Amino acid sequence: MASFGYIAVDKNGKEQKGSVEADTKEKALAAVRALGYTPLSVTPQSFLTKDINISLTKGTTVREKSLFCRQFTSLLRAGVTIIDSLGMLAEQTENKGFAKAIKDVQTNIQKGETLGNSMRQLPEYFPSMLVNLVDAGEASGSLDVSLERMAIQFEKDAKLQGMIKKAMIYPIVVCFVAIGVVILMLAYVVPTFMEMFADLDIEMPALTVAVMAASEFVQSHLLLILGIIIALVIGIKYFKDTPRGKAMLGYLGVKIPALANFTVKSSASRLARTLSTLLYAGIPMVEAVEITAHTMTNVLFRDALLEAKEEILKGVPLSEPLKASGLFPPMVVHMTSIGEETGDMEAMLEKMADYYDEEVELATQSMMAALEPMIIVVLAIIVGVLVGAVVMPMLSLYTGLENL
Repeated sequence: MASFGYIAVDKNGKEQKGSVEADTKEKALAAVRALGYTPLSVTPQSFLTKDINISLTKGTTVREKSLFCRQFTSLLRAGVTIIDSLGMLAEQTENKGFAKAIKDVQTNIQKGETLGNSMRQLPEYFPSMLVNLVDAGEASGSLDVSLERMAIQFEKDAKLQGMIKKAMIYPIVVCFVAIGVVILMLAYVVPTFMEMFADLDIEMPALTVAVMAASEFVQSHLLLILGIIIALVIGIKYFKDTPRGKAMLGYLGVKIPALANFTVKSSASRLARTLSTLLYAGIPMVEAVEITAHTMTNVLFRDALLEAKEEILKGVPLSEPLKASGLFPPMVVHMTSIGEETGDMEAMLEKMADYYDEEVELATQSMMAALEPMIIVVLAIIVGVLVGAVVMPMLSLYTGLENL
């Protein structure tokens, strides 16, 4: 199938450019007309002229989805039709892949598809939670309300992800800097001093001898060490996406004291916020719990919710499997139980989500407060060892000169 570039005008008379995949030029013309455009020219594209769309991330970001839902809500409430709203959103979206996805949704609606079904065909851009809420909004005639709730949900998710990145990026960067500094000192700085000490007839301290041996090893195998570090980074990146890697990271997330508090509270916040949004939209409890499970970043909490879904199918209240899992805080269990008894689960979950949003922020600050001094101590020990290895021979030499 070949690629054809086209220049066309839409129904508003605006010029549109793009490309379509087709076997022949006639089929390409038909594909352009199917988009709702009047083609002016359609020409085959070569490798050099073919449209290039480079994206650093697959699909779209949480913030882009949030902005999409927020703007879509505003346009619908202003009386703009769904088709026209999608056209406007596609034009002003900077992410080319997301813009094309919105246009594809618009095309499918023009062919008679519902908005929900059109989005369902592009899961990398429109997650199942958004699609389910859109389905519920279309069925109830309150699409703008569903989109507004999804905008809030995405905004909360973006804030949570931002806090997680903020908590993790500092120690990761410091670790890489520390490794780089150690390699630099062992490969270039320490050898300079060691050459000076080699000309002196003094007995080297054990620490200095050890550092000299490490320095010689680094100089002789520098490329190998760098290759091992790069291989480890790549290996860890791929391992964390495997089932065993996810299980290990999930286990460490709830067992390491510095991370456990943050992991538990962020999972509780995500559970409460997502489940509340889905239930408000009229999604059945079983389906809502399953969707919520797949939004959990920690595999232990995901599996706990999937098991809870099976228990709910047997008629067991949600609070019981949550308690049995031993993962969620007591407040989550109690508030869920109260919501089940009062029949106002959605409002109870929303209040719980607001509470845990604040708790996650405090947990992030506490984790950073605990990690920073630990990292400083580790760096101080590393630098102290290297400095000590250089200073100790100098002190030995100075002591020897005094004794003469």
